[in-house]
Amino acid sequence: MPNSHVIDYQIKGESIQIVEVELDPMETVIAEAGAMLYMEDGILFETKMGDGADPKQGLFDKLLSAGSRLLTGESLFMTHFTNRGNKKSKVAFSAPYPGTVIPMDLSTFKGNELMVQKDGFLCAAFGTKLSIAFNRKIGSGLVGGEGFILQKLQGDGKAFVHAGGTVIEKTLNNETLRVDTGCVVAFEAQIDFDVETSGSLRSMVFGGEGIFLATLRGSGKVWLQSMPIRKLVQALAPYGSNSRKEGSSLLGNLLE
Repeated sequence: MPNSHVIDYQIKGESIQIVEVELDPMETVIAEAGAMLYMEDGILFETKMGDGADPKQGLFDKLLSAGSRLLTGESLFMTHFTNRGNKKSKVAFSAPYPGTVIPMDLSTFKGNELMVQKDGFLCAAFGTKLSIAFNRKIGSGLVGGEGFILQKLQGDGKAFVHAGGTVIEKTLNNETLRVDTGCVVAFEAQIDFDVETSGSLRSMVFGGEGIFLATLRGSGKVWLQSMPIRKLVQALAPYGSNSRKEGSSLLGNLLE
């Protein structure tokens, strides 16, 4: 008997996706504060401190869990959406920036665990436990800037993770994969994750790929994103590296 609520869902959209969850009466889905896009009649929501996965959790434990979420940059509270009606109703969620929604069945992973980048979680079936996990190699995590704090999802139900741009799913078989630190979305808990220097001093200074790379070793699945929010912000910034590309074209110069 699963501990998490069994929910139905549909992912809509192409390059900018949302997830629409269909709830039976008294079924619940939990989500990050502000992620809700729309909800049908019969669905009510409550803002709670924590995921509610452990009904016996005391106030101190709830405060500790909520405080740890602040370290990831997320809201202190989570929103619980429950179908209080007598028929099926739908609620939809969207991420704060364009990208892809990845459905994850936690029951298929070893230990029913999944590691997710700190801003990757979107929503999940009630019964899913959210906690934070620190990179064991604290020194590299701190100097790497990204990947020091991760979110751990635990449960046997559906969870939904958001990624920027195109999603790449890779399966490692006792292999090593080196990735831009911001491009790691999620990976199975048995994968060893670290942040390492990218190479020689010349490569780090002039290579344009950043000083640090995320290194994933072992056997299991890894999900990557082509456009992390950091790169999106840099591309759209008025003084970013792309700010003069249109104006510096031949036609752009003639029109100026």
